[in-house]
Amino acid sequence: MSESKLAGQFFDAAIGLLERVRDEEATRINEAGTVIAEAVASGNRLFAFGAGHSSLPAQDVVYRAGGLALMNFLAVPGTAGVDVMPATLGSALERVDGLAGAVLDSSPASAGDVLVIISLSGRNALPVEMAMNARAIGLKVIGVTSMAYATGTRSRHVSGTYLKDHCDIVLDSKIAVGDAELSLDGIDAPFAPASTVVTSAIMQAVMAAAAGELVARGVEPPLLRSGNVDGGHEWNGRVMQEYGDRIFFRH
Repeated sequence: MSESKLAGQFFDAAIGLLERVRDEEATRINEAGTVIAEAVASGNRLFAFGAGHSSLPAQDVVYRAGGLALMNFLAVPGTAGVDVMPATLGSALERVDGLAGAVLDSSPASAGDVLVIISLSGRNALPVEMAMNARAIGLKVIGVTSMAYATGTRSRHVSGTYLKDHCDIVLDSKIAVGDAELSLDGIDAPFAPASTVVTSAIMQAVMAAAAGELVARGVEPPLLRSGNVDGGHEWNGRVMQEYGDRIFFRH
């Protein structure tokens, strides 16, 4: 089999997953957009969290041209990327009890705010406790996860529950357990993960739905423009000044 055929198969797999999510999750994606729009319109704050590679779709909606300026990344030190050394430490930290509560306690998040938690498996202590603690202090929680893991794996949280069990809205990425779309004779491990592609698309779809809902309510969405187009910096400066009390990546 040629390399180009494998590449095409990955695109086909990713497109198939995107079509499934579009068709099967549309109602919940719109509901999530409405929850975010309500928070923006009512003066509340927006946060996104993900650990490991699940942090990538969360980071993708923070300080992003064409994105909502109010979306803030809720960082848990050592878990947000492969820059931590050794990289395996990040995976270990996802299983540490109590870390999520400590992070929320020291964050600006409070009742009425919205937290989007991204976790492909939804089985580790960190995302489960993040959702539990967030709801306990009055946050609306949107979970982006693969529901397949809830039936195909065991929870690593003491409660035996998953992220999906502690959310106001759950968006299912449809990713299969193991997050690898391709296999080939001669290669012992499956390969070509699609979770980042699909989950990032889900996040951008939610942001689009939120922008549309804000317009329907007569509120101009606080969107950022690209700094690489004329007038972009000036536009962004005005948005950040107007909403500065709800933007925390500037401080």
